Amino acid sequence: MRSSNPVFSRRGFSRDNGYAGFNAQPQAGGPVAGNPYAQGTANPYATNPYAPADTQVGAGPEAPAPSNVMTIDDVVSRTAMTLGTVVLTAALSWFLLPVDSDNIGKSYGIAIGAALVAMVLSLIQAFKSKPVPALILAYAAFEGVFLGVISSAVSTYISAGVVPQAVLGTMAVFAGVLIAYKMRWIRVNRRFYGFVMAAALGFVLLMAVNLLFAVFGGGDGLGFRSGALGILFGVIGVILGACFLALDFKQVEDGLTYGAPREESWLAAFGLTLTLVWIYLEMLRLVSILQGDD
Repeated sequence: MRSSNPVFSRRGFSRDNGYAGFNAQPQAGGPVAGNPYAQGTANPYATNPYAPADTQVGAGPEAPAPSNVMTIDDVVSRTAMTLGTVVLTAALSWFLLPVDSDNIGKSYGIAIGAALVAMVLSLIQAFKSKPVPALILAYAAFEGVFLGVISSAVSTYISAGVVPQAVLGTMAVFAGVLIAYKMRWIRVNRRFYGFVMAAALGFVLLMAVNLLFAVFGGGDGLGFRSGALGILFGVIGVILGACFLALDFKQVEDGLTYGAPREESWLAAFGLTLTLVWIYLEMLRLVSILQGDD
């Protein structure tokens, strides 16, 4: 089973046992230490040469040093680099690609092109067997260009306060989910994963149908992105993003618990960035609808 977010599929912290803690085969000896959800599961990194010596199958004196294992500091630093790239390029595109009446067509064209490139890069990374930092940072750069132009347009034509509200809303969702996850108010298990994936698939399909109606029929399509329906689907989009944040946190926790190789921290950064971009866009759309109705 692969972990995913609402937009792009990506690989979870596992090898042959699927999503860590969800698909691992039963093993005698009870729960895995430090993982409250992995009752009676095998370590998906037990045969990984980077896993800690006490978790490897047949580990001996030749086991590698713990420095090759992913740590929370690795995840934080890689995520900061990736999100920092998004913010930097978004700020540059905001100022260098104006959305006034003379330049809006050109700026929109560049933004759409950047979004398509970001999508292609993320899909390439999603199907690679190992994380490629340059690819992940390139995705972040192009995604930032898209976000900068869209944010500038919303700020210019709807309300200057929309973007700060969307940013604060995204930060609040992140902090809230993190607290709820740490307090174990959210239980991430196979059922949770299945529900979120099914809901996300239905949501994306509905938005795709709405987009097709908007392109070929004009207007706002089926009305899923304006008025009361727009507010409802905006809230649903944010909630789905929050659920995927919980899955991201589960991936990171499993990677730390099972001794994932250090390079996997780039996948954690990639996944968290994808999810936060999703939440920000949904929050931006939701706040824009609310501001537009005032």
